[in-house]
Amino acid sequence: MIHFIKPRLIQLFTSQWLRNLRRRRVEKRRLANSQAHQVTVYLRLNDAHSYLLLQVLQQFAQRYPVSFDFRTVLNLQQDMYPAPALWQSNAFADGAHLAQLYNLRFPTQPPQASASRTRQLTAQLLHWELQPGYLENALQLFDAYWQGQGQGQNDILDKIVDTRISEHAECYSHHLQANEALLKQQGHYLSAMLHYGGEWYWGINRLEYLEQRLNEMDLQQNQSSAVVFDKSHRDFCGQSLNTRRSDEGTGQVNAIVMYWSMRSPYSYLALVRARQLADHYQVPLEVKPVLPMVMRRMQVPKTKSGYITADVKREADKYGIPFGRIADPLGAGVERCYALFAYAQSRGLGLSFLQSCAEGVWSEGILSESDSGLQQLVERAGLDWSQARPLLKDDSWRFWAQDNLAELYGQDLWGVPSLVYGETKVFGQDRLDRIEQGIIKDLAERTQ
Repeated sequence: MIHFIKPRLIQLFTSQWLRNLRRRRVEKRRLANSQAHQVTVYLRLNDAHSYLLLQVLQQFAQRYPVSFDFRTVLNLQQDMYPAPALWQSNAFADGAHLAQLYNLRFPTQPPQASASRTRQLTAQLLHWELQPGYLENALQLFDAYWQGQGQGQNDILDKIVDTRISEHAECYSHHLQANEALLKQQGHYLSAMLHYGGEWYWGINRLEYLEQRLNEMDLQQNQSSAVVFDKSHRDFCGQSLNTRRSDEGTGQVNAIVMYWSMRSPYSYLALVRARQLADHYQVPLEVKPVLPMVMRRMQVPKTKSGYITADVKREADKYGIPFGRIADPLGAGVERCYALFAYAQSRGLGLSFLQSCAEGVWSEGILSESDSGLQQLVERAGLDWSQARPLLKDDSWRFWAQDNLAELYGQDLWGVPSLVYGETKVFGQDRLDRIEQGIIKDLAERTQ
């Protein structure tokens, strides 16, 4: 009975109906207390996404009657970041892409400040939190930190920073701890986060959802309800046919390679969208499954999984992908599907089978660990259950799953979904636009 009820409860929990009910209650409470539309903003000096977000907040406040409660953070929650160095490297590449997309400032090389220097500068940001002008002051400091190099950078920073503060950074340690504790208490772990009315919005990547919410409340101050921060997907698969692969082109076209996990809901979205991308530009798509983190004896804290479920729901709704009736495939559900992947590939139906499995567990509440559930997933992908069922006893898939993981690490990537196209390597379904850019450039060069 629990297997029948739980997916429906999750579907209710992630429904737009319940989301709208929560929003109405939040707004009613705000009005009753005569409170302003306040957005809590968590910023980290050495975070590329924080730097970009800070650059657009002034314009955002001109469009909507919101005030900002700035909270500076610095220390990463270790259990949330399994590969912090790779995360930072990827964030820098993402930052460069987003800066170009939105015409924002961004360096060609990461800042070289030491950990102690970064902590000193963070103390200055903390000091500014409790006085007017944080946004302007912080932006000036972020600019100097990210754009300057060498002695020139230090000279600029020395003019901005009060040495009485920077040389006594330890005096701000409790203030910093309070901000980081509040971030965790409110239910998150990333910086460049905006928290408004009980919901989270991650930097420029998710600012469109806050725009939409404020537009629905008729709060736009310039009479325009246009969404600005949707450029990463606005023109997805929108290039004209003459940019696609041509028989007159020369050379072998690159394949999109995706590292994928059945237990990752972002992987589910990425698979659906990557298939659309591959079909549109007529390029191959190769999916390489890996074991989920928990099955590799890693940890996924509840705070992280809770935010991911809510975030995937709104992303899925945006792209018209069904999501919400969830039957967690952890353990046998994953293993049984992986055991049949080679069989599906041998029939030319590997991608269809993986999408059938992902859609089943993430949107239909189908139990992939049961024979009846797995049979349904197999047969609707066009495969023969009588041929597939005996293959469930073969665990040779564990060799290629671990080899795929080693290959993922060899690409200087760490999580799923990750995608590679030629020299373009990205983490997350958010950056399929970078893969699309790589395809367009590649195909244009091959047809010249």
